[in-house]
Amino acid sequence: MLDRRSLIKGASAGAYALGTGMGLSPLEALALDTVTLPFENGERPLVKYPQKRPMIGLTSRPPQLETPFSVFNEGVITPNDAFFVRYHLAGIPLSIDPDTFAVEIKGKVDKPTKLSLQELKQLDAIEVVAVNQCSGNSRGFFNPRVAGGQLANGAMGNARWRGVPLKTVLDKAGVQRGARQVTFGGLDEPISDKTPDFIKALDIDHARDGEVMLAYAMNGQDLPVLNGFPLRLVVPGYYGTYWVKHLNEINVIDDVFEGFWMKTAYRIPDNACACVAPGTAPKATIPINRFDVRSFITNVTDGARVKAGSETPLKGIAFDGGYGITAVAVSTDGGKIWTDATLGQDLGKYSFREWQLPVKLAAGTHEIKVRAVNRIGQSQPSEPLWNPPGYMRNVVETVRVTAA
Repeated sequence: MLDRRSLIKGASAGAYALGTGMGLSPLEALALDTVTLPFENGERPLVKYPQKRPMIGLTSRPPQLETPFSVFNEGVITPNDAFFVRYHLAGIPLSIDPDTFAVEIKGKVDKPTKLSLQELKQLDAIEVVAVNQCSGNSRGFFNPRVAGGQLANGAMGNARWRGVPLKTVLDKAGVQRGARQVTFGGLDEPISDKTPDFIKALDIDHARDGEVMLAYAMNGQDLPVLNGFPLRLVVPGYYGTYWVKHLNEINVIDDVFEGFWMKTAYRIPDNACACVAPGTAPKATIPINRFDVRSFITNVTDGARVKAGSETPLKGIAFDGGYGITAVAVSTDGGKIWTDATLGQDLGKYSFREWQLPVKLAAGTHEIKVRAVNRIGQSQPSEPLWNPPGYMRNVVETVRVTAA
């Protein structure tokens, strides 16, 4: 069994480490049970990792953990111990000393420097409630099927992030004229020299917009190890591929970065819908960027039974890439008639927005649909769009229930 006592040493003690103390590999999980996701070949182990409650395990080397969808019905903020985990490289840093950790700022800057965690925490901090969503969230529902991790809808989470604006750090170093992009690297490493290191890039104006953050806290606590301790990039409204974990290198460059994870991977069709006809290839691609609008019902699952004629409270979440959700509507007859739901507290334009609507269902089978609209009028299509990598799933979600 996993020795939880050897899991994580508190930051005040000096070092964080993942371990078992019983001869297991440092990140070997305890398999608890299995779950079946709602698509072909959807059976997954339910596993327990350090600092995490039981999660849906997609891979173990490196760990990829999906949040059980029921978690999103617990509240608008996703708990740290239930937040999804996505890695690209198997060389995960399992022992990081926060007292000696530093992030290096270099390249086209006047004053190349290294900032310790304590120095970062002495700078003026900001907080933002923002969704982090994997580019391939919901890929398992693509039809025709596509390659890649067959995720259901749980590769996302909403947290309150605290840290320092990237702009503050870049201004402190002095960005030189002619800078075009900023690249970001973390402590995780490839275990094969044939695997490209995971480096991401943002245009200089985006990097300096005051919202991109070097985050050291998540929901009022240090980042969990598997979510990037002690420092990660937070890029509100953008897919999680940009949210580099264990961030220790920031490099200002005067050209466009052409590393594998920008030039080849994480590309979408270069058109308004980021889509092509199923089974075809795009003529041109661009790096994936901002979220589409999404909304979900969280308290009623597909195939559920409810009491006919009685009030059934429906609730759920909606979000987009940063314009903010302004309306959510629900249909109980397959999309013929729509009723506006009541929106919950607005925690900011990058956050999940809760919604609620009580309904009464007559005896029989019902298709319940939910759609959201953001501040610039964007919504979801009635049929899912398709692209070869299985990114950016965006559709009016449906659950089928029986009232009896």
